[in-house]
Order: sequence, then structure tokens, then C-alpha cells
Amino acid sequence: MPPAVVLVTGVSRWLGGALAGELAADSSIERVIGVDTVPPSPEVLRRLGRTEFVRADIRNPLIGKVITGASVDTVVHMNISATPGGSGGRTSMKELNVIGTMQLLAACQAAPSVRRLVLKSTSAVYGASSRDPAVFTESMQARRVPGGGFAKDSLDIEGYVRSFARRRPDVDVAVLRFTNFIGPRIDSLLTTFFRMPLVPTALGYDARVQLLHEDDALAVLTRATTQDFTGTVNVGGDGTLLLSQAIRRVGRVPVPLPTPAMGSIGRLTRGGSLVDYSPEQMRFLNFGRVVDTTVLREEFGYTPRYTTVAALADFARTVQPVVPPALVDGVAGRALSLLDGLARVSESVAERRRPAPPSIPLRAVRDA
Repeated sequence: MPPAVVLVTGVSRWLGGALAGELAADSSIERVIGVDTVPPSPEVLRRLGRTEFVRADIRNPLIGKVITGASVDTVVHMNISATPGGSGGRTSMKELNVIGTMQLLAACQAAPSVRRLVLKSTSAVYGASSRDPAVFTESMQARRVPGGGFAKDSLDIEGYVRSFARRRPDVDVAVLRFTNFIGPRIDSLLTTFFRMPLVPTALGYDARVQLLHEDDALAVLTRATTQDFTGTVNVGGDGTLLLSQAIRRVGRVPVPLPTPAMGSIGRLTRGGSLVDYSPEQMRFLNFGRVVDTTVLREEFGYTPRYTTVAALADFARTVQPVVPPALVDGVAGRALSLLDGLARVSESVAERRRPAPPSIPLRAVRDA
């Protein structure tokens, strides 16, 4: 049965506002209520359509009055911050993520009208380390449990959601573990990272990166809100890229640095609000992370329109390259040709220097 009254948290960000707008355009849904601590920008506000915006803080127990007063039956929790800079620091970020989720779940538990909860989670709960498997499935856990930051918050949040599901077995719960978002309109760790003209990377590391286009993320959230899937699902595009390949494809210049120097770079970029090089993000940029999407396709019923390569290409169209990709490809091609030529010369020299095999006297051959 489709939802009647949907509440979406975090609607002032692009993805939350886009989801609320999609739901508001569905005539079978009676009301859509959008909640955030700050008002949406004019661009997001135009997309919200008939969404009723409520300026409220989910950390405040008053969020319960919004849910009970409107007889909300479906809650989509998206107000989870991934970077301290966007939340006023790590303390505020943790309060918003963890305390806010606890208050929201308490309000949902006390509201008999609530019948469905959708959580926008992240594949960061699997962590990132040198001991990781090639691909994470939904049943796996982190080989190295995240000790802080967004990943640790997300682990705590999923734990609270599981506890809520045990207390309210009548509520359908869907947990969506997204890979890194990318696209021309969304702001994420990697979009900020790839917009830097010079991209610092850790010397000796080249992570595997799996991306999800913003349009696919929106489609999955809409389907999860309006349909009856329950459980946990990994959400990511098909295929992977090495971080070095991704940097070249958007026309950026990688700057490999020794790992100890990355700490100083991290403090500098966070101070200038450029990109978050936290220890957690550094592990991801060193080792990467790839998830299995079989459940997404076979049980959830959605196949992403964009592969990882196609999603990055769509983002790259909006970025002015520092180094044109054609130039990079040309230089790479000439370098490979040069290396191939050098290899052939080396083989030729080695062949000439190789001693000739000893000759066998003809008489010895006849005797044999």
C-alpha cells in the first residue's frame, strides 16, 4: 500500500529536497512534510513542490509532535552529515547524526501511525583497510571497525535502527547503504575532492572507487519509500575505477605525497573548508571500498542506469579540466609506445649478448 503521509528529514540538501519533490509529484501521496534545521535554498525550494517545509531540529523532542500531529506513516531519515565542516565541527556533527537519530526513533516509536522507516545509510560502515575482501556483501562486517567520524556514526545509527525494529516489529524498516555519490548537482566528498585543481594522494596507494550517480540514488530512495522492501541493501553503480584513473578522467593533476605529509594537508584543507582529509577519509582514499549489488538488482528490483565510469563522465562534463583528458591520453599513449620500444631494444640487446649454444661435433652425432 502506498504511503499517505511521508516525513523526510534533511530536505535542505540537494538529495533530500529532490526526494521530497519526487514524492510531492506523486498524486497518490496525500502529504509530504520536509524537515530541516535551515531553510532550503531557492533552487531546492522550487523543486519541493507541494512539500510542507517545517523548520525543526530532530535533536529536539518536539519532532515527535510533528510526527503525531500529522499522522505520519512513513519516515525517511536523510539528515545525516558526512563532513564536520558542513555541521559546525565534529561535536555538532555527532550530535546531529547520533543524538538526532535517537530522538527521531523515539518519536517514531511513540507514534502508532508510523508504519515504515527508510534510513539513508552508507557503505562506510564496512570500513576501509588493507585486509578488506574484494567485495562486501550485506552480511559482512568491517575487518577494521571505524573508530570515529562519519563511519562510526553510521554504525551507531544502524544499531539504533535495529533496536527500534525489535521494539516496533510492526514497522517495516529499509536500510540503504550507499556508495559515494557523484553527479553535476550533488555535493559529496568526492565531488569536492575532484574539483581541486591539484589533488593530493598518498604515495604508494591507488584505491578502488565505486560510484553512484545522483539520479540513481534518487530513484532508489523513491522506490524504497513507496514500495515494501525490508532489510539492508548495498546501493552502487556497476564497475570500479582506480583513484588515479578517476583523477585523470576529470582532468585533474594528482600530487602523490608521503603518508605523514597527508596529515598536514588534511589540517590545511579542513581549515580552508576545501575537503575533509580526516583519518577515516584517508583510509578510504588509500584502500577504497567495493560492495556487491546482487540484492539491489534481484530483491530490491533496481538496476542503476549509470555505471561507475558513466557516472564519473557525467560529473566531468561540469568541471573545467586543468589538464585536458585528450592531452593526458596522448601523453600516456606516447609513454606506453616509448616503453614498448625500450622493451624491444632491451630484448634485442639481450639476444645479441646471449652466448651461442656449444656446437656438437658431427662425428659425435653419427656415433649417437
